[in-house]
Amino acid sequence: MKSLSASGKFMPAYEQSRMMKAIRCEPVDTTPVWIMRQAGRYLPEYMAVRNKVTFIELCKTPELAAEVTLTAQQVLGVDAAILFADLLPMLQPMGMDLTYEKGEGPKLHNPLRTSADVDRFQELENVDELGFVFEAVKLIRAGLPEDIPLLGFAGAPFTLASYAIEGSGSKNYIHTKTMMYTDPGKWDAIMSRLSNTIVRYLTRQFQDGCQAVQLFDSWAGCLSPDDYRQYVLPYTKRIIAAVSEHGPVINFLTGNPALLPLQKEAGGRVMGIDWRCDLKEARELFGYDVAVQGNLDPVTLFADIPTIREKAKIVIDKAAGHPGHIFNLGHGVMPDMKPENVKALVNIVHELGASG
Repeated sequence: MKSLSASGKFMPAYEQSRMMKAIRCEPVDTTPVWIMRQAGRYLPEYMAVRNKVTFIELCKTPELAAEVTLTAQQVLGVDAAILFADLLPMLQPMGMDLTYEKGEGPKLHNPLRTSADVDRFQELENVDELGFVFEAVKLIRAGLPEDIPLLGFAGAPFTLASYAIEGSGSKNYIHTKTMMYTDPGKWDAIMSRLSNTIVRYLTRQFQDGCQAVQLFDSWAGCLSPDDYRQYVLPYTKRIIAAVSEHGPVINFLTGNPALLPLQKEAGGRVMGIDWRCDLKEARELFGYDVAVQGNLDPVTLFADIPTIREKAKIVIDKAAGHPGHIFNLGHGVMPDMKPENVKALVNIVHELGASG
């Protein structure tokens, strides 16, 4: 179904959804909400699928990835679906040996430490090897209600580089920062190859059916502003500029409010923030010509419903009725969360957003 826009052109129904209107900073009937990691272990519908396959098999089987994406959107009643995938499988065809260890998370068994390691780490000139992602995008778009947009995503180059260099999660990023500081040639090679691949990857997601994409810089919060500006900003800025030619980019950066001015400089149609910063202050810094997404602390959902309502109201009140607020958690929903609490949050946001 299509409708006429203000300019008289026909637009798909999802372009007139409250989510896409909020992305464009247009007035909406209520605050749109989606939730990072909304298809996850806390949902029995997800576990019914996940128990039959490994995590990587779920990611690489388009029909199953589509099923859990569509089910999560339906059972939660959120205003957007987000592609079920993972940040790291795109590193495999670039030369990384990736496994997912039970109870330990992802492991990259050949981390990038030496010049020889960096030489074998190649950008993807052709992203067809990630075709399972694009096939899932097509299936999800075909299965979604026409008025629900589909979000794609990728890891930002710093977050992916950190995984590739450290070999797993890290508290101090010793190997990553040491390379940044002492070997700018190797650092630029890794970040440039990642950046070029990410642009192709996200562009293809748009081409195959996504309406917006989120760039996750989940680990950039470990950096000082000076280090982010020198070692990360040029690459992220280039990615966002290139991908924005195809559709809206949500620039999500977590862990360090001191980086907000640089996040703004990196660009994006939407700025995703976490709970460590004040949403009202962030809006004032970003300006009202871009949207802001966030920013409830995910741990809030372990509280009772009245407390969840109280905390959600604080976030919505911080938005102060300005167009361009998308409600979300400050990071992904926890795997041991009660599904009824997540469903309640969605209803609460829709109720309070309509009356705000």
